[in-house]
Amino acid sequence: MEDKKTNILDQAKELYELNGYELHAVSGHEGGRNEIYICTLGGEKKYVLRISATGDRTEEDYLAETEFVHYLAEKGAPVADVIPSKCGKLVERMIAEQDAATESAVAGDNAVAGDAAAAGMPAFVSLFAFAKGMLMYDNGYRYREGAPLTEYFYNTGKALGAIHRMAKDFTPKHRRPDYFDKFNMDYIGQLIPDEFAELKAAIADRIRQFTELPQTLDNYGLVHFDFCDGNYHVDMSNGDVTAFDFDNCCYCWYMFDLAHLWTHGVGWFQHESDVNRRRQGMDWYFSYILDGYRSETAVSEEELSKLTLYIDMTIIESIVDEFECAAREGEDVDPEDIEDDAECLINGIPYGGFFEE
Repeated sequence: MEDKKTNILDQAKELYELNGYELHAVSGHEGGRNEIYICTLGGEKKYVLRISATGDRTEEDYLAETEFVHYLAEKGAPVADVIPSKCGKLVERMIAEQDAATESAVAGDNAVAGDAAAAGMPAFVSLFAFAKGMLMYDNGYRYREGAPLTEYFYNTGKALGAIHRMAKDFTPKHRRPDYFDKFNMDYIGQLIPDEFAELKAAIADRIRQFTELPQTLDNYGLVHFDFCDGNYHVDMSNGDVTAFDFDNCCYCWYMFDLAHLWTHGVGWFQHESDVNRRRQGMDWYFSYILDGYRSETAVSEEELSKLTLYIDMTIIESIVDEFECAAREGEDVDPEDIEDDAECLINGIPYGGFFEE
């Protein structure tokens, strides 16, 4: 009888026909939930293998995520598609048959293969196309030679707008969580210790305001929820933006993704000492984001008038993530790590304090 595969990586290589490929583990970032491997063959074929075994997400969660991504790709959205296994599945459920510590390391890498799942623990595995281009970070935040930076801002907004436009017509078979499934005070009240009472009260106030926001087919749907320059590549030959990592996608206001882009734009002007120049810079940046976005789908002035509230929504997401990451590691959150964000929420300082003297 044929021997059973003893680790997740062995099983994945067979199911996704990756034998012969070079697999290189990607170093995880703080709070990262998955094991990621770049799979290459002959320097041309390139894929991204993801192994997820955090225990706090179900197979339904992964099926819903990959269903959405595959739908977007088929409709022509600028996203890295999901590649089915040879069994035709977008998600493969696997079980490690021995402890990860005894598994062999990936050739050319120090990481332990299949470390995400200990013996008997289910892992959910998916293969993705490699998004054409590169991270702006890996290019020193230099845009493509000869093209204005405004093109980059416009194309970023356009890519997000295309994703939202297609999301508005998406009818899923599997359903991702709704924003309030997680961002409610029953959960947050238990997650954040009572020593942060002022912060918890401020978050409760914002969540009350969020519940009063209208939800329509035009302003509420399945969003990326982490759309930023760490989760898309830029093709430096033509400026195209291709998004990936929909791991956190959920039902929320489309404005969340726009507000998230706003908060990640402050890096372009954070060293400007003059507050008026910072404000002018952000207005300039966001105007091109919106121009690109509106070339694909609409966003009303009424929604944009609530930008500061949606920015608070992104701040709360960041704070909750800090506490969740600490809980997974069995650690306490260092108050200094959330001090600025907490102050903005508690004292009602808009725009994350970016325009404060």
